Amino acid sequence: MTTNKSIEVVFSPALIQFHDVKNKIVVVIDILRATSSICVAFQTGVKKILPVATPEECKIYKEFDFVIAAERNAMKVENFDLGNSPFEFENPLLAGKSIAFTTTNGTKAIKLAKENGAAKIVIASFLNIDFLCNWLLNQNESVVLLCSGWKDKFNIEDSLFAGAVVLQLEKHFIVDCDSAIAAKSLYSQHETNLEEIIRQSSHAKRFKLLHLQTDDVSFCLQKNTTPLLPILEDEYLVRM
Repeated sequence: MTTNKSIEVVFSPALIQFHDVKNKIVVVIDILRATSSICVAFQTGVKKILPVATPEECKIYKEFDFVIAAERNAMKVENFDLGNSPFEFENPLLAGKSIAFTTTNGTKAIKLAKENGAAKIVIASFLNIDFLCNWLLNQNESVVLLCSGWKDKFNIEDSLFAGAVVLQLEKHFIVDCDSAIAAKSLYSQHETNLEEIIRQSSHAKRFKLLHLQTDDVSFCLQKNTTPLLPILEDEYLVRM
């Protein structure tokens, strides 16, 4: 292998300050559920998504004919059109619409990637993993896989996904980052019982306590159901 492209994993947004992301592609991962929901939204035909920091800021965009979506602590924020379940973003009435979106972890990670000088910011989930990896193979930049985690803490589902990406790309990238090696090892260990291990996660248990009417965990672990790639252009996520 002759390449100067590297691939790194950042297990939490709190750790991004210790990684140089300038002029690199940052892949934002929030499996349960923001990045999965974003992929579903574009598959449904949403025009653009504006990631915003707070529900208060998000609410302003209602006046500008945006659909407003907000989640905090795994719950839909009251008086918003949508929360953060991928099932909500399957509604065909969303086709052609613009969405202002804020979540506990995922939208924060997007903003941090931009503030830290990423060359490109793209959105990843199991739903678009092969499309993502094929695209990354054809880019010239190094890659940083940014796990959104849970309130700056490590979480298992984002880390497992990062490991799956490292496994697919390792023959074409330099992998000398300990966290990338650890993520790949974690995924290799649990590839055959992925849903079982993720259902043990704090986030999956949080859903159970909230008595969600939908099985978001199972939905978000489907592979390659949305063959597309959301990318940040200026302030907006669009379908590439």
